[in-house]
Amino acid sequence: MLRRRHLGRISFAEANDLQRALLQANDDYVLLFEHPPTYTRGVRTQEENFLVPLDALDAVVVDADRGGDVTFHAPGQVVAWAIRTVADDPSAGKAHVRDLEDAVIATVRGVDEQHTLGEIGRLDGYPGVWAHLEARPSKIAAVGVRTERNARDVRRTLHGVALNVDIDLNGFAKINPCGITDKPVGSLRSLGLSVSALEVEERLGEELSLRFGDTHSVARVDRSASSTSSERPLLRRLRKAGVDPDAGIALRSRKPDWLRIEAHMGLEYQSLRTLTEDLRLVTVCEEAGCPNIFECWAEGTATFMVNGERCTRACGFCLIDTRKPLALDPTEPERVAEAVVRLGLAHAVITCVARDDLVDGGAGAIGETVRAIRRRSASTNVEVLISDLKGDLASLELIFASEPDVINHNIETVARLQRAVRPSAGYARSLTLLARSVAAGFTTKSGMMVGLGETRDEVVETLADVASVGVSIATIGQYLRPTEQHLPVARWWEPSEFDELVLIGEGFGLRHVQASPLTRSSYHAKKALSDATPVAAPTRR
Repeated sequence: MLRRRHLGRISFAEANDLQRALLQANDDYVLLFEHPPTYTRGVRTQEENFLVPLDALDAVVVDADRGGDVTFHAPGQVVAWAIRTVADDPSAGKAHVRDLEDAVIATVRGVDEQHTLGEIGRLDGYPGVWAHLEARPSKIAAVGVRTERNARDVRRTLHGVALNVDIDLNGFAKINPCGITDKPVGSLRSLGLSVSALEVEERLGEELSLRFGDTHSVARVDRSASSTSSERPLLRRLRKAGVDPDAGIALRSRKPDWLRIEAHMGLEYQSLRTLTEDLRLVTVCEEAGCPNIFECWAEGTATFMVNGERCTRACGFCLIDTRKPLALDPTEPERVAEAVVRLGLAHAVITCVARDDLVDGGAGAIGETVRAIRRRSASTNVEVLISDLKGDLASLELIFASEPDVINHNIETVARLQRAVRPSAGYARSLTLLARSVAAGFTTKSGMMVGLGETRDEVVETLADVASVGVSIATIGQYLRPTEQHLPVARWWEPSEFDELVLIGEGFGLRHVQASPLTRSSYHAKKALSDATPVAAPTRR
């Protein structure tokens, strides 16, 4: 099975950690994306191929474990990495490189209907793809791969090709690209062909799919420019993603019977509310309008929200306050720990608002909260539900260092709807955070909503992706519109459809799938951890 993913713009570090996770997957993957300005050094890079000091480069410089020498990446270049199983023999790597080059050649010939670029093909002694072979050859695509055995002793490929469409070629002038000093680097645009990078990316994905197997693909991540329409940005983004907001279910429409909840404000509910007020704590149960608040609070459980109650992001589904956040309260970790002790919680869930205003995204304060709970109640399992921390690994490692029992990060929706639903986040970034948490040895969890305009197949593919990066627990619930200012509900998913998603997720290898109309990220969290915990706990780095 080959799964093709168009990921948008992603840093090399995030893409590399994502492909490292997919190295262990059962399915093959083709990832298509672009990098911000980046120089990558292959395993055979000679330092003299940098023509200026590294600190004079206006781009990130990173080491890659692929073959080849130094090269340059930037917007306007289509990067395609293939993570696939190949034959276990010495020739497999060369055959794979040839497949990649063939796909690029077919792609360029397909978009160059007027033969503007002349002959397209290989140049003896020089890897990659070249244009104007009979005249002055220009390199338009670099290739660099490696093969490696995974934990199942299966040989898999890593890295791939980078095709220059309309990239700024000045970045190549500061290096000897791929160690070549006597032949220029070109792009489709510099050689006279005007075509969009998105069109090239789509065609290259199709050519790779033809060569690498039966493909399951999903709609690309939306990278379209902003519209000048007077419609609210939230609805404008939804239209761009292919969902008609006018066709949604009206906020005051009668909900199906399975979504109607009775309020049971018994003694346990009132006691917990008194406790949170006494300790000046915020619960996401109240802030996000969770439909399970009466059930969970009646059982004496709650999800505590730390780092304040104001979020720096404005996701289209969320009710949390988005005014300018206040400074962190240094007493908050101890107050949360006191609540855990008073409630006698066996499983505590700590979530947070996004704090993009802080250097560490609030990760340090989350770590302090985990440690405070550990000091006061060592037997309590602690689950953290965190933001993407803007993809910063150092911030994520602050949370790793506190050693929570579960790291939970919601992917929220399918790839096509990411920009509409949570414009400050991204599908690839969320997958990478999950992959990094798994690699660090943590039980990892993710959740999503349905009813925003996604298709069943897109939900299935999202489950496949989170399972492929090693996630153990998945939650899926029906989206409920908080107010008229939020994204509309496209449709109600039937309970039987959620039951089917449980079976599908378990079939992909997820250890626990909680799916129902009223499921939310922390619903039945204690049981989910119990189901997902392996007999032998993983080793954490």
